[in-house]
Amino acid sequence: MKKQYFNLMQFFDGYVRNYRRLNLSSAHNRSMFTKREIDYFANLGEMLGFDAFVEDAKFDKLLGRSRPMDLAWWKWDKRYDEENFLYPALHLEREYIWSKDEVTIGKLFSDTEEGFVPHNVIGIQYISSMERIDDLNGLVIQKNRLQMSNVLMVYRYYDSDLAIERVCAYYFTPTGLFETREAICKEDESG
Repeated sequence: MKKQYFNLMQFFDGYVRNYRRLNLSSAHNRSMFTKREIDYFANLGEMLGFDAFVEDAKFDKLLGRSRPMDLAWWKWDKRYDEENFLYPALHLEREYIWSKDEVTIGKLFSDTEEGFVPHNVIGIQYISSMERIDDLNGLVIQKNRLQMSNVLMVYRYYDSDLAIERVCAYYFTPTGLFETREAICKEDESG
């Protein structure tokens, strides 16, 4: 089956524009930020006609066991197959711990069974600094040569020079880096 690719940079635009609607404040803990962001993408997938599963699993051949996916969108259409999903449309990982940046990429690009290779992947990863992005993007390009997915990597880090949190998005097609965007997170007076 030919892969169905999305314009993932459009997903980033919606993520940035709608972030305020997640109703998060500085009083919320990391788990709540993760939950709300995953819920946002789960709702988006369902509105687009996919079945969304939080903490779904796919087999990782390297580890020899199943590994959880933060979020998966699956396409099902009984006109084509009454019993099985047609394909995994999207695999999303969201990680707050910056030391797990390579682990997160490993989850997105794990060697798995043919029916579990996602057409599109999104990684939302907190990182230690801007300098880390080139290394991580190199790893994404290397691993995607085999997987051939559409990829959106969203890196978040604290810029101590300007005292703001930066959000950098990198959109890769199967042939390489396609587009980049940047945003900032700013806390208002109410937190």
